[in-house]
Amino acid sequence: MTSIIKFTPLSGALTDGPSCYLLQVDDFKFMLDCGWNETFDEEVLENIRKHLPQVNAILLSHSDLQHIGALPALLDDIPWTCAIYATVPVFQMGQLTLYDQFSSYDSMEKFTKYTLNDVDALFKRIVQVKVNQMIPMDDGGRGLCVTPMHAGRLVGGAAWKIMTADEEGEIIYAVDFNHKRDRHLNKCSFVDTDSLSGRPPQLLITDAYNASYTHKRRKDRDEQLLSTIQQTLRNDGNVLIVADSAGRVLELAVLLDLFWSSGVSNLSSFSLAMISHVAYNVVQFAKTMVEWMCDDIANMMTDSQNSPFNFKYLTLCHSLKSLAQTPQPRCVLASTGDMESGLSRQLFVQWCSDPRNAVIVTNRTAKGTLARTLYDNPSLSHIKLKMSRHEPIIGEELTQYEREQNRKRKLEKNDRESSDDSDTENTTIGGAKNNFVVKVEPTKKSGGFFKQAKKNLLMFPYSETRIKWDDYGEFINPEDFRMNEINAVEEILPAKKEKSENAEMMEKKLEEKQEEAPFRVVHETVELDIKCKVEYIDFEGRSDGQSLLKIVKQMNPREVILVRGLVEPTLKFAKDIRGGHATNNTTTSSKPQIQVFTPSVNEVVDTTKQRHIYQVRMTDSLMNSFQFIPVKDAEICWIDAKADYTQGIRDNAQVLSAQEIQDARLRGVEAFLDQVEKMDVDPVAAERKLNRSVSSITDDFDYSNSIPSLQPLSIDETPGHRTCHVNELRLSDFKTVLVKEGIQAEFIGGVLVCNNLIAIRRNQQGVIDMEGALSEDYFHIRDLLYKQYAVI
Repeated sequence: MTSIIKFTPLSGALTDGPSCYLLQVDDFKFMLDCGWNETFDEEVLENIRKHLPQVNAILLSHSDLQHIGALPALLDDIPWTCAIYATVPVFQMGQLTLYDQFSSYDSMEKFTKYTLNDVDALFKRIVQVKVNQMIPMDDGGRGLCVTPMHAGRLVGGAAWKIMTADEEGEIIYAVDFNHKRDRHLNKCSFVDTDSLSGRPPQLLITDAYNASYTHKRRKDRDEQLLSTIQQTLRNDGNVLIVADSAGRVLELAVLLDLFWSSGVSNLSSFSLAMISHVAYNVVQFAKTMVEWMCDDIANMMTDSQNSPFNFKYLTLCHSLKSLAQTPQPRCVLASTGDMESGLSRQLFVQWCSDPRNAVIVTNRTAKGTLARTLYDNPSLSHIKLKMSRHEPIIGEELTQYEREQNRKRKLEKNDRESSDDSDTENTTIGGAKNNFVVKVEPTKKSGGFFKQAKKNLLMFPYSETRIKWDDYGEFINPEDFRMNEINAVEEILPAKKEKSENAEMMEKKLEEKQEEAPFRVVHETVELDIKCKVEYIDFEGRSDGQSLLKIVKQMNPREVILVRGLVEPTLKFAKDIRGGHATNNTTTSSKPQIQVFTPSVNEVVDTTKQRHIYQVRMTDSLMNSFQFIPVKDAEICWIDAKADYTQGIRDNAQVLSAQEIQDARLRGVEAFLDQVEKMDVDPVAAERKLNRSVSSITDDFDYSNSIPSLQPLSIDETPGHRTCHVNELRLSDFKTVLVKEGIQAEFIGGVLVCNNLIAIRRNQQGVIDMEGALSEDYFHIRDLLYKQYAVI
């Protein structure tokens, strides 16, 4: 059976905005990525939030903000039945990316879009999968199966293959992929024929972000980067390379460490650093993901000591204080990539006024960001920036702050003590210190003849010690966990080994403790003269336009949907796909032309192969009215119903009883008529106005995107039906039935002759004809023939 396939872009269609798309396969709905732009556009968030209750599964392709950025802010709106799938590196690096984004903005001012607890709660719900792992969809996705494939560009980046139950073809979702091999990653794998089950996909969903862009050669790009770094450092200038938090920064880190290691560049005497809030964790996680990287990285990593990510010259820093300890001049990899917050923005403010320095932008971010401004205007000489910083509270403000904090602590302590007192049971009676006797009074007199002795139970004083709890659990006595001197001496040597590895983390923790001191956020506008060299060197790792066109031709899908690209490049790219395929058809006419869609945001694209398929809901009242007739292994019946498109409105509205709905209508009509009487208006004209207002509601309703419900017809409305005989009867089988009934039957020239009186044959239309004289044998044989069919 052909599947119903509908595609709706929620963000990133005919624009370069973040990726978020809704894909419906029959009754199952996928959300493909859930990104957010660097400017935190609330309209993008609200549009996604409206569709989240319908989503059955979320597929994440990359670990950057353009693909996962909106998930923490929408955590409360994601249904608990909705599964979230991501590869292992996307899970780990995506979490670090969101950590770094939060820390970068929170260091400037209070970040309110989401919290770190939201990030942790989100990633507890994500299901980690491996590459080429087949994942069946359980929640209503009968026969659906998804598989992640290598997409390149970022470690763990995935292109998702969605296989339907009809086996007519596969749906490929591949955006922001790289068909070329990097220094630490292999190229994308979904282009290979083996990954596509040896047949072209039914639908390809890809982006047109680089449709009009042409790459430089990798050798020329690396030489440009090396030349800029050498000239700047030898002139006693600093180099700021703007990169992301946990993605393409690994490619740059490997490349720069190779530059410093080679004797030709003569850069080993200069400082090389990587600075972000999660720099140490990014490198540590990268060491555990060698199987997701290229073969050269795997061959280099013979053991933990020879890992390519044990950098010889690259120093990991988490703050500007730790960076200041490295000698100048220095080359620094800094996050965030958009330069709207974080350490890259702070370093740009410090270094942009020195003509000896250089700033290298490696990624094209959203419009309105500082990095995009520098990309569009590399010769910009003056700029105004809004900066925020934390200023410690001193003097009277500090005294007032401490007084307020002490008051809050006392209130919390009193509340905790009152809760402990209410839970504690008073077990001491009369203040007795020795053994005492508790007298047990009889609850009811037995009424017997003999007098019963009073029972005295011997008791001992006991005061129950209640375990005290706080928000973090049970109170711990440190003495219970103090180690012996022998154990402490045995752990001195391992502790010294771990000290060098954890030095960076301990430094970060100390800085966080220092930042816990009371502070206030100070906002200021800074005017800067940009005298440094500003240059854009492409390290995005995306395929360019010519390569995208070749890949689409090679995959030869039946239909293509283009997303995430500006209007003109997207339309031109769609034209090239159609036109390029048409020229090929002149030589090979057997290939049909590829159908290309370029939808806008919230535009529904219906790619269902068979156009006569419609989706309806059957109500319980309709199901109860069915009268099924068994036909072999199935049951069939007539359905007499009418389509009701207003069910979708009622599903989202308040549920009312039939009487309440009727009363509300009467109250509305009466109020309208009372208003007519007071205004002395013509009743006929008022009634027409009322009818127009009612019909306008149905006129404004979106019938194309709604699923109608089938309501049963009344007996008077039910039309009559022509009698239908359902079965595919073979004359040879019917001959067997006749013989069992004692009727002589034989085939003469393809005609079944019964008792030499009745002739039964199949005409050219496949209908069985019966001819013969009207007799008892005729009606008996006709009754036997009717019994072979289900008559409805």
